[in-house]
This record gives sequence, C-alpha cells and structure tokens, in this order.
Amino acid sequence: MQDTYQIILKAEESFARMVALGIVVKKPLTAWHFIVPGMFIFDFLRRNSETRRYSELFLFPRKSVLHGAFEVLKGDDRKQVLSRVEEDIRQWLISLKLYSERLLHGHMEQIHLLMDHYIALFQAEGNSYHELVRNVYKTQDQFMGYLQRLAAAEQEVDGAVAEIHGGTPDIWRCLRAEQVQVEEMRKKEIERIYS
Repeated sequence: MQDTYQIILKAEESFARMVALGIVVKKPLTAWHFIVPGMFIFDFLRRNSETRRYSELFLFPRKSVLHGAFEVLKGDDRKQVLSRVEEDIRQWLISLKLYSERLLHGHMEQIHLLMDHYIALFQAEGNSYHELVRNVYKTQDQFMGYLQRLAAAEQEVDGAVAEIHGGTPDIWRCLRAEQVQVEEMRKKEIERIYS
C-alpha cells in the first residue's frame, strides 16, 4: 500500500507542476529580458519560485486527503479522519489569510471526492498511476465523470477565493487561466491513460 501511496503522490506532484508551469511560462517576456544581460537568470529563479509556490498550494489539500485515505484503509474511522482533514484545511486557510466558511465548504466537497478516488486507487491493482486509474475507471467516460465532479468542486473553491479577493477582473483572469490549464492537462492525462 505504501508503494501505491507514492505512485499517487508522485502523479499529483507531477500534475501540479505541469499546471504551474503552464500558467507561469505563458506569461510573456518583457523587453528587459533582451536588454539586460543575465535577466533570464532572474526570470528563471522567479518562475521557479512561482511554480514551487503554486504547486505547494495546489497540493496541500490533496496531500492531506491522500494521507487521510491511507489512514482510513489502515482502519481509522472515516468520519474522524475527515474531521482531522477539515481542521488541517481550516488551519491552512487561516495561515494563508484566506479563511471563509464558503471556501472551507468548497474544499471539503473536493476532499470528499478525492477521498473516494484515492481509496479506490489504493484498492486497485497496478504498478503505475495510469494502471491504477484504468483499473478503477474501466472506461474513459467513467474517469471523465469523476473529473467533471472534481472540476465543479474546484470551481466552487475558485469562486470563494475570488469573493475573498473582491471578485476583481484580475483575480478572475488568474483563476480562469488556472482552470484552462487544469482542463488542458486533464485532457492530456486522459489521452495518455486510455490510449
């Protein structure tokens, strides 16, 4: 089961990194990149930092629920585990100065979907993430159904984040860029898994 844990974790980390790179790298270069010698080094470091930060934010809830799913399969009570995960998410949001009941609720919708998904993956046979997914979701349509439910929960989280930040066009532009990138990466993932 520990091997499956690492397979799932590495897949989530890779996905988060690819989404972050797609968002960060798409930002256009300025004229300074061509005028100032070595500017590309500063840009590389900044983009690397932004990618790492985004990945950490994207992964925190997933790592928390992945650990929770592992605990449930080892025999811990699911409701107690979900309560611990909820408290972890609450404290994390408070530390980011982003706490709201709506945002916590949105994350918990996402957490419940991920919990079921991870438990199913843990119970499946396979030596790779793709094999695990194919053994849980026998058809591409089944997997897409799960991803659509997850995307709806993620949109609720995005709406709560936008609300906290005043619902400005800039925040919505950033959130939409993330949504587009996540959708593109998921389409590519589906193609790789079911090809």
